[in-house]
Amino acid sequence: MRRAEYFSELRQDVGFAWRQLLRNPGFTLVALLTLALGIGGTTAIFSAVYAVVLKPLPLRDPARLLFVGETFQGMPSDMSAGNYTDANAGVTTFENGLAAEQFSSFNLSEGGTPERVIGARVTANFFDVIGSTPAIGRVFRPDEDRPGSEGVAILSHRLWTRRFGTHASVVGRDIRMNGSKYTVVGVMPASFDLTSDSEELWVPIAFTPERKAMHDEHYLTVYGRLKEGASPQQALGELRAVAMRLRKEIPRDAAELTFAIVPFIDQFVGDYRSRLLVLLAAVGVVLLIACGNVANLLLARGAARGREIAIRAALGAGRWRIVRQFMTESGVLAVASAALGVVLAKWSLAAVIAWSPPDVPRLEQAQIDPLALGFAVAIGLLSSAIFGLAPALRVSRIDVQPALREGARGATGGGFRDRLRAGLIVAEVALSLLLLFGAGLLIRSALALQRVDPGFDPNGVLTARVALPAASYSTPGRIIATFQQMADAAAAIPGATRASVSSFAAMGGGGGTNGLLPEGRPFALADLIPSVLRIITPGFFEAMRVPILKGRGFDDRDRAGGQKVMIISAALAARAFPGQDPIGKRMGCCEPGPNNSQDYKVVVGVAGDIRSYGPATPPSPEFYLPLPQAPADAWNWTQRNMYIIVRTNGDPQMLSRPLRAAISRIDPDLPLFDVRMMNQRLAANLATARFNTLLLTILGCVGLALAASGIYGVIAYVVSQRTQEIGVRIALGATESDVVRLILGQAIRPVALGAVVGIAAALAAGRVLTTQLFEVSSADPMTMVGVVGALMAVALVASAVPARRAASIDPTRALQAQ
Repeated sequence: MRRAEYFSELRQDVGFAWRQLLRNPGFTLVALLTLALGIGGTTAIFSAVYAVVLKPLPLRDPARLLFVGETFQGMPSDMSAGNYTDANAGVTTFENGLAAEQFSSFNLSEGGTPERVIGARVTANFFDVIGSTPAIGRVFRPDEDRPGSEGVAILSHRLWTRRFGTHASVVGRDIRMNGSKYTVVGVMPASFDLTSDSEELWVPIAFTPERKAMHDEHYLTVYGRLKEGASPQQALGELRAVAMRLRKEIPRDAAELTFAIVPFIDQFVGDYRSRLLVLLAAVGVVLLIACGNVANLLLARGAARGREIAIRAALGAGRWRIVRQFMTESGVLAVASAALGVVLAKWSLAAVIAWSPPDVPRLEQAQIDPLALGFAVAIGLLSSAIFGLAPALRVSRIDVQPALREGARGATGGGFRDRLRAGLIVAEVALSLLLLFGAGLLIRSALALQRVDPGFDPNGVLTARVALPAASYSTPGRIIATFQQMADAAAAIPGATRASVSSFAAMGGGGGTNGLLPEGRPFALADLIPSVLRIITPGFFEAMRVPILKGRGFDDRDRAGGQKVMIISAALAARAFPGQDPIGKRMGCCEPGPNNSQDYKVVVGVAGDIRSYGPATPPSPEFYLPLPQAPADAWNWTQRNMYIIVRTNGDPQMLSRPLRAAISRIDPDLPLFDVRMMNQRLAANLATARFNTLLLTILGCVGLALAASGIYGVIAYVVSQRTQEIGVRIALGATESDVVRLILGQAIRPVALGAVVGIAAALAAGRVLTTQLFEVSSADPMTMVGVVGALMAVALVASAVPARRAASIDPTRALQAQ
C-alpha cells in the first residue's frame, strides 16, 4: 500500500511538474536550453572518449597484448631483425612467441586503376599474437613465411569492400601487387580496421638468413601476448637477459641495447587519452556552470511561489514532501533537457569528428548509441540533483505565517545578502575562469607554433610519393636512374621552377636515422650522433628554400664512383664539430666494417636546420647524401619509396595532373600517392593542437556566456526584490549614478571572489595542459591577466543592464507597489 501510494504521488508530482513548466514557458525555455547545452556537450565528448579510449578493442584479451621495442640513448626505437630473432628465441613468457611487422606499401594493379595500398609484412604468427582471426579464409602458415613461398596475402575488410565488392570468391584468387602474383588466403573482419588509415593488407615477411643476422637496421614493430598468469615484469626480465647476452656477443651492434615494453592500448591511443579526458573535464565544467544557472533560476522561481508553498505547508505537507515535489520538477526538467541534449550531442559529435585530426584512432566509430543515451539520462538525473536540491531545501524551510501574510514578495529573502545565490555566482565565475584560462594557454601556444620558422618555405610546393616495386626494380643502378629520371621530368613540367626527389620530406613519413661519428674518434655506440638521413637529387635545397650556410649543394660532380660526399645540417655541425669549420672534414655514417674499416664521406656543405617533425619539435641533426651515391642497402629500408618535390610560382595544385602524367610516361604501372601541398602537410602536423584549442575555446566562450547570463539573472532578480528600497533611495535624493554604483558594487563582490577562487583553481589545473603547451608556461601571467580582465569586463556589462534599469525606477510607483 505504501508503494502504491508512493507511485500515485509520484505520478501526480510528474503531472503537476509538466503543468508548471508549460505555465512558465520563458523559464522552461531558458532552463531547457541551458541544461541541454551542458548535457549535449558532455554526451558528445563522452561518446568520443568511449570510442577512442574506453571501448574494448576487438582483439582477444587485449590487456595481455604488449608492444616490445628497443631504446637507444633513452629514445624508443623499432627493433632490428637480428634482435627480434634472438629475443623471440630467448623468451618464454609470451604466448605464440613474438610477432614482427614491417609497415610497407604495395602497388595494387588488380581490379581497376593501379592504387598504392598501405600494408605490412608480418611474421606467420602475427594474427595469433594480435588476437584476431579472418572473417573468411585463414591466416598464414609457417611454411609460407619463408623466402620464395611468401606469395600469399590477407586483405582488410575495407580493401575487400573497396576493390573486390565483398565477393567471398576473392579467397583463393590471384592478384598482382608490386609486379608479382599473390594468392588471397583470407579477409579480416570489419572490426579489425582499427583506424581509418590502418593497414589494408598483409603478406608474410619471409626473413632471409642474412636479415635474421642483421642487428643494425631497426625497422620492425614487435608485439607480444603474455601467457596466462605471466606478468610484464617477468617478460621484461627475460628481455633484459637477452639484451645482456647480445651486448657481450656482438658489442659492435648491441653495446647499448635495451628492451622496453608498453601496453598495446597505451601505444594505440597515445596522448589522445589525456587530450580527450581534458576535453571531457572541460565540458563537465560547462555542465556545472549550466547547473548553477538553473539553480539560480529555481531559487528565483521558488521565491515567486512562496505563497503556494506556504499554503501546502499549512494544509499539512511536510518538509520532505515539499522537497520531493520540487526534486520531481527538477527531474522532469532534467529528463526533458537530456532528450534535447541528445539531439545537440548528435550534431556536436559530428562536428567533433569533422574537426578532429585524421589520425585519432577509432574516433570515426563514435556514435550516439544506447550507451550514450544512457549516459545522457544519467548525467541529466545527476544534474537535477545538483541544481535542484539546494532550491528545494530552501523553499521547504519557508516560514508559513509571514509568507501567507506577505505573499510572494520577500517570502524567501533575496539579494546578494542571500549567500546561496552569491555562492552560485562565485562558483560560476570560478569555473568560467578555469575554462578561459585553459583556452587562453592553448591559444597562446598555437600562436607561438604558427610563429615558428620551420626552416623551409612551404608555400608553392607540391609533394607526392612514388614507390618502385622490387620485382621490376631489383638493382640499385636502375632504381637510381629511375628516380633521377622522375626528378628531371618533374623539373620539366610547365610552371615548375625547381624539383627534386628525396627519401624524406618535412612533415612526411620516412626519415631513417643513422649514427654518425666524425673521423678520428674511437668507435663507441654511446658516442654516435643519431641523425636523420635524406637521399636527395640536386635542386632539393632550392625547391624547399633551405639555405646553404657554408660550402655548396650537390651537383654533377657528386656521382657514383666519385668522391663520397655529404651535406650536414647546422645542428649536426654544432654537435660533431663544435667551434670548427666542418667543410672538408669527414664523417662515417655507419658502424665500422671488417678490420675496423669505415665508410667516410667528406662534408661539402652545411644546410640550415629543418623542423622535419613539426614546429613543436626542435630541429634534429640531419645529413644528406646525393642520390647516385646512396648505399645499396638503403633501398631495402626505404623500400624504394621516395618523395617528389616541385616548387612553382603559381598554384601547386595545378601541377598534380601534369606530374601524374610525367610519372606515367616513365612507368604506367606506378601510381602517384599521398599527393599534397607542403602547406597541407604543415597544417596536418598542427591539426591536433588546433583541434584542442578550438574545442576548449568554444567551451570557454560557452561557459563565459552562461556565467554572464547567470550574473544578469541574479542581479535582475535582486533589482526586482529591492524595488521599494531603491524607490526610497531615489525619493531621498539618490542620483542615477548612486544607484548604479550601489548595484554594481554589490554585484562585483561575488564576481571578484569567484575570480580569486578561479585563479587558484586555474593555476592548479593548468599543469594538466603542460604537455600540450609550446613556449608557454602553465602559469602564464599574461594569459591570466587577460582572462581575468575579459571576465570582469563581461561581468560588468552583464551587471550594467539591470543596474541601469534600477536607476530608472519611478519612486512613486515603487512606493505605491508596496
